[in-house]
Amino acid sequence: MQNTKEIININTDSIREFELIIYDIVNNETVLQMKNYLQHYNTNCFDHCKMVAYYCYKICKKYNLDYVSATRAAMLHDLFLYNWRKRENGRKGLHAFTHPHTALKNASNLFELNEKERDIILKHMWPVTPKLPKYKESYIITFVDKYCALQETINAYKSKKKLQIAYRYAYVFLSMFILFR
Repeated sequence: MQNTKEIININTDSIREFELIIYDIVNNETVLQMKNYLQHYNTNCFDHCKMVAYYCYKICKKYNLDYVSATRAAMLHDLFLYNWRKRENGRKGLHAFTHPHTALKNASNLFELNEKERDIILKHMWPVTPKLPKYKESYIITFVDKYCALQETINAYKSKKKLQIAYRYAYVFLSMFILFR
């Protein structure tokens, strides 16, 4: 059985390795601009991608998959640099369908990507986008991305002021009181 010190060293080494894998990406000026765009409610695009990258790193490493490619691609999977809630810069098509191509183009302009990284970025929106992922790592990011988006949405709802919720319930109860009086 591992003692606490060994567990802490394993976790510290793991976090260090994760940070080293994405070091050049997270310190790139263009990638840092992702912090200026909201992704899901209160989470910016950069933080969303970093969380997806971390979960992909952990899962792929655990199952002896290509965790380096998965981690790097996950950090770049939403490199689109625009407010996806608005039609701007002549963007055509729905964001869900088009942003993987934009992210791949932007990532390819900044970094040398291998075939697996390209597939992961391009197909991370499956099954919304029709082409099947080619690699196990591509499927993992697909599901991790959805999981993180759901978590970010749930966290946003939980973080709303309790007063707002109280007002909603008060309105319902007041309406019921008036109707059934």
